[in-house]
Amino acid sequence: MNLERLAESLREYLGATRKHSIKNIVSVFDEKGSNPSFGEDAAIIDRGEEALLLAADGIWDKLMRADPEWSGYCSILVNVHDIAAMGGRPLGMVDVFSSNSQEISEKVLRGMKTGVEKFGVPVVGGHVHPDTPYAALDVAILGVVRKDSIIYSSTARPGDDVVLAIDMDGRVHPSCDLNWDTTYLKEPAIVRDQLSAMVELGESKLLTAGKDVSNPGIIGTLGMLLEVSGVGADVDINLIPKPPELDHMHWLRMYPGMGFIVTCTPENTEKVIEVFANHKLNACKIGKIVSTRKLDIMNSEGERATVFDFTMHDITGLRPVKSRCNV
Repeated sequence: MNLERLAESLREYLGATRKHSIKNIVSVFDEKGSNPSFGEDAAIIDRGEEALLLAADGIWDKLMRADPEWSGYCSILVNVHDIAAMGGRPLGMVDVFSSNSQEISEKVLRGMKTGVEKFGVPVVGGHVHPDTPYAALDVAILGVVRKDSIIYSSTARPGDDVVLAIDMDGRVHPSCDLNWDTTYLKEPAIVRDQLSAMVELGESKLLTAGKDVSNPGIIGTLGMLLEVSGVGADVDINLIPKPPELDHMHWLRMYPGMGFIVTCTPENTEKVIEVFANHKLNACKIGKIVSTRKLDIMNSEGERATVFDFTMHDITGLRPVKSRCNV
């Protein structure tokens, strides 16, 4: 395996490069760069001892064209994960659905219903465009979290360990070879318990930062966490668990059905791994947070390559917000 080639592939992967436009949008609404919600998986709305978590996600048109039913299911999956990633509990969702095709509509809604039943989070309203020449689906979700238990993705610190938690009991989804599906075929009780691991970790104060693994894949998602934390990381790819039938080039770009990247102080690493294990998630330390603003991958042969140098490369283009911890 050529590490330089792998690093370049991960840096130029569409799942990561599609995030580049975020900084342009944020700059319109947050000219001073002081809003602590931007760069997090959900917006944080102060409500006394609690905070409301508000997030939204849109389904990629390529996925919608490939499999409308799976798209409907994923619209629930990704939103529920955004709330869990911050240590929150989801309350309900609304959707905006556009389609003039009865067949596509039935498939999308069937997938959404399966997701609602799987994760136990209701769709409580929304909006429909029944006459568009395209099919599109966007879902917003509301959650709640104790304010002292919020897990930020922007608070990793040099010296922290990087822990990956992922469900290895899955499959490459039949209609999308970059989706590692671990939830669709499992009982609802199992996947809900897996999500609750982040709630437990937030309430126990064992983490310094955390994020759910999303479209940029394992390394790309870690890169987003590092970017808004103003730090870097050294990651040993030989420590990353991988299905034996997949190579690193494929696996590190996949969206896992259930996966989280978290950081913690070294004295808490074993406790964090134990919490994930108790919730049926495979977890292990894969690297270390460093002060240099680079995400480097390495292997057991001592080779090293830089995936992201944040003095040169952007993912979202967002930078650390000093007031982020004071919400």
